[in-house]
Amino acid sequence: MGIGDTRMEKGGRGAPVNISLKGDGGEDLSGHIHQVPCCVKHDGPASVSDYFKPKLAGVGDDGLPLQQAHFRGRLLQGTTLPLPHGFSGFVLSKKSDSLADSQTECWETCATFRDFTYWNHEFAPSHNDDLFRAFHWLTLSQALHNPVTHEELALSSFSL
Repeated sequence: MGIGDTRMEKGGRGAPVNISLKGDGGEDLSGHIHQVPCCVKHDGPASVSDYFKPKLAGVGDDGLPLQQAHFRGRLLQGTTLPLPHGFSGFVLSKKSDSLADSQTECWETCATFRDFTYWNHEFAPSHNDDLFRAFHWLTLSQALHNPVTHEELALSSFSL
């Protein structure tokens, strides 16, 4: 495995998965990634941009920039969230590598993103949404797991 590669177990079956993450992995899809609260049972090309046309709708009650769209006749309200500092988003595609072990699934980066738009049915996004709050955990987790320098210890009011 090279730099940025990750190995994980696949679905409890014990077969390894190789994921190659590259920061320069193809097209930047920032502004084009959407998390829509629905299930679409289709795996293949679709003319999404012909039918899904979000429009700016001002600012919501929480001060978040608001967008509106309709999907299958239902109102969707969304906002675009940047990924927290130090985080990157990756779009993966299955790698067709004839040299790869047949027991190992290989995936590689085909695009990256720095933000995405998440949508709610009928109500405006808010700071209390689960997805929005999950981003706070990323920041908290990073603060908890970063090493503390000697200078930070010396400046703290806590002493042993």
